[in-house]
Amino acid sequence: MHGKALPYLLLMPATLFLCIFFLYPFALVAFEAFTRDGGFTLDNFRTMAGNWKFPIALWNTILLAAIVVPIQLVMALLMATVVSRLETGRGAALYIFAIPLGISDLAAGLIWLAIFDQSGFLNTLLSNLGLVDKPVMFLGYKSKLTIFIAVVLAEIWRATAIMMVILVAGMGLIPKEYYEAAEVFGASPWKRFVKITLPLLRPSLQTAIILRVILAFEVFAVVAALGGTNLPVLMGETYNWQFSLQDRNVAAAFALLILAISVGLTLFFLRVLRVPKEARI
Repeated sequence: MHGKALPYLLLMPATLFLCIFFLYPFALVAFEAFTRDGGFTLDNFRTMAGNWKFPIALWNTILLAAIVVPIQLVMALLMATVVSRLETGRGAALYIFAIPLGISDLAAGLIWLAIFDQSGFLNTLLSNLGLVDKPVMFLGYKSKLTIFIAVVLAEIWRATAIMMVILVAGMGLIPKEYYEAAEVFGASPWKRFVKITLPLLRPSLQTAIILRVILAFEVFAVVAALGGTNLPVLMGETYNWQFSLQDRNVAAAFALLILAISVGLTLFFLRVLRVPKEARI
């Protein structure tokens, strides 16, 4: 009897955690999104969709995710390959690559703000080189493209290590015998990477991409630090409706939209990158 109950007892803390910190808040948000003045309504979603910032925020968020995630995936694969092939100094390289993981989103945004600010490192460098006569307003309200590029750079620097760590762990599970056999048959390093590493890395790629896409649609602190309200994103609009406009119902509608997009993309990548049972290591 104790043996049968043990798995459920071990799962109980995680289940309680999910119920208290996910299911209960989700139920509250869903209730707020579909009600107003005590009655069921879709007005909150109509208000959200009718706001002039909504299409801009949605487009900016999708564009950020579409640019940042593929670049991070390629960089994470390169970094993970380098770390996995190192014979000595592997721990040090992994530690150096993973340093941004210890920095919060807001701190990362402030670091890049110190680079692009009027009195920041970039303006100081350009001035010392004699390339500019006066400081350039890289993050001014008219420089939306520069703000977008700054956010992209900050996000790539900040979060690529998350994907790299997952991929390094996945590469460590691939048997070396596969590479040795491929080398015996004359396969080039690129062939070994395409035919062995990538197919066997699918479960790790699945996890890394899903996690990073979800986080990409929740980007907020970096955008707030570098662009403020000059670069609307979905999470920023959620914050704005909740705290600035004091309308938690519309804020809940934004939150449900972000959740729906995250769930949809998760199911998509689970389907596209699924690994057959017979192909698993």
